[in-house]
Amino acid sequence: MTEPAPANRLIHETSPYLRQHAHNPVDWHPWGEEALDRARREGKPILLSIGYSACHWCHVMAHESFEDDATAQVMNERFINIKVDREERPDLDKIYQTAFQMLHRRGGGWPLTMFLTHDDHVPFVGGTYFPKTPRYGMPAFTDILRRVSEHYQQHPQELREQNRALLEALRAEIAAPSAVALTADPLQAARAQLLDSFDAVHGGFGDAPKFPHPTSLERLLRHWVASVEHGEPDPSAETAVRVTLRKMALGGIYDHLGGGFCRYSVDAEWQIPHFEKMLYDNGPLLALYAQAWQATQDPLFRAVAEETGEWAMREMQAPDGGYYATLDADSEGEEGRFYLWTPDQVRELLSTEEYTALAICYGLEQPPNFEDRAWHLQVTATAAELADRLGVATERVDQWLASARRILFEARAQRVWPGRDDKILTAWNGLMIRGLASAGRHLGRTDFVVSAERALDFLRAHLWRDGRLLAVHKDGQSRLNAYLDDYAFLIDGILELLQCRWRDGDLDFALTLADVLLDRFEDRQAGGFYFTANDHEPLIQRPKPAHDDALPAGNGVAAQVLLKLGHLTGRTAYLDAAERALRWAWPMLQHLPSACNAVLAALEEYLEPGPTIVLRGSGAALEEWREPCARPYAPRRLTLAIPADATVPAGPLAERRAGAAPVTAYVCAGLACQAPITTLDELARTLAASRRR
Repeated sequence: MTEPAPANRLIHETSPYLRQHAHNPVDWHPWGEEALDRARREGKPILLSIGYSACHWCHVMAHESFEDDATAQVMNERFINIKVDREERPDLDKIYQTAFQMLHRRGGGWPLTMFLTHDDHVPFVGGTYFPKTPRYGMPAFTDILRRVSEHYQQHPQELREQNRALLEALRAEIAAPSAVALTADPLQAARAQLLDSFDAVHGGFGDAPKFPHPTSLERLLRHWVASVEHGEPDPSAETAVRVTLRKMALGGIYDHLGGGFCRYSVDAEWQIPHFEKMLYDNGPLLALYAQAWQATQDPLFRAVAEETGEWAMREMQAPDGGYYATLDADSEGEEGRFYLWTPDQVRELLSTEEYTALAICYGLEQPPNFEDRAWHLQVTATAAELADRLGVATERVDQWLASARRILFEARAQRVWPGRDDKILTAWNGLMIRGLASAGRHLGRTDFVVSAERALDFLRAHLWRDGRLLAVHKDGQSRLNAYLDDYAFLIDGILELLQCRWRDGDLDFALTLADVLLDRFEDRQAGGFYFTANDHEPLIQRPKPAHDDALPAGNGVAAQVLLKLGHLTGRTAYLDAAERALRWAWPMLQHLPSACNAVLAALEEYLEPGPTIVLRGSGAALEEWREPCARPYAPRRLTLAIPADATVPAGPLAERRAGAAPVTAYVCAGLACQAPITTLDELARTLAASRRR
């Protein structure tokens, strides 16, 4: 038995990604004062490597270079080497990805390899994946290391001047005049930009590699539904949403056996994914498909939402409630191996009818679509098309396909599974809580709501400490001060859960989180919210994100939830902070609104506040009233069904009490409220009128 290599400092970390490198011959440090102080003392530049456990090319570079003794020797002699899990330290990742983009005039990615000055940690050059030997048009990693080290020692003054300019760019603030008029113009401009980049043939936006972009699709869905309600339907927006959601659901980016979406498609047709499954993709996509089903009644959208929610509960929820972070792209050292099939493997498991149905419907009749050697399932013919071809009833084909998928799913479960990063991240859990609660509300799936509730209880028990959130939980330890996304996404998840059911204490918790958000993260002078708290470790930049990336922008979600909480409770401090954030973001909304969809949702709510509906009553009648308010797709509506004997926060909400009628409804728009409603017919008329506004 081969003895493991001696461990480096990463052996003491909880991050699975860092521990994957704990036996590298590289003298790795985690980010921290020990490494930064050593760099200052020795005058060596810092090699900063940022990645995550489900990243395929991170694994490739690790196997090629970081496990290689000769490469490690060069790294150890010439650099102080720091390894960062971008999922634990999104603050560092945001800063150095932005710096990479400024240095190279293009986007970065993972692994991110940046070289920093030894004393002030400013990057002076960088890249992503570097090969061990020259290929892909790139020099060998060791050649890069030697050149960078020599340049650093020979040209210190030149690098200082370059870094000064980079720091100025990183720290530049775009100021908006406080008196600017906030209008709906960016909403229309975003629609035009998104439709201009829409792929009308395959769905999605742009070319390969193709990402789901749920915030962009949600923007078009909201726009289309609003256009219908105003009597001016926008068929272009509808087409973009329907085509994209269907193409994704039928393509290889979706797991047709187990549910859930992979990170992105390497091609423009959604055929072959990068096989990692991320919690942060699937939470928003789960909500989006459930919302789209309510808006369109397309049964495919409901099936995808249900299967994705079931996947999240089955494979991503810890026994004590929290949701794990990722499933790896690789198993047994090969990307996608867990998900791939050959016709012979499938034929051995299925009956003749089942095989025929599956082979035709999922592409096994066609040439191999993965590296010319294997098949990844995607829908190439519908059940109705197959039924017509075989001359049988569609219901019969559906039965064969359901049986075949079940058998393959059970057989696949016996394979070696991809690695799972089982750390629990507060922000990503907030996204999945919102996703499952939204799907539970729109689809009538109480098990989804219960799952989301368990996750919220876990976060409150393990990641809420001394009046502050923590960002990460792993192996019984909770650590790292939470970021803007942790607070904003968790509040959003709580508000979505409250629309499914009332539970004493949940709204109080959301309000407490909002107070911390204002106290610790807001820029009171310029507006908006920093990504890190005001007592966070000083870094070379304090980001204020307005653009969506893989996740919705924290500033957009923060503004959304503050508007909802302000209208619900009458706390004008929340409304004022949201308005300041919108004014700060206004120049970006004018320049590239389609990249700021989370902020646009807040702008829409600010310009035309949706109805806030508070129902007070008890028993079955309260649920009977909640159903027509909360079940339909009405993204600007907030509905709370509060039992008559519940404990509610002091203020206007506490004054909306149960009356003599079985249920009393209080309907407000912004801070203006109508007279109490005591009959379902009157409530229905009010809801209809609000949709036509």
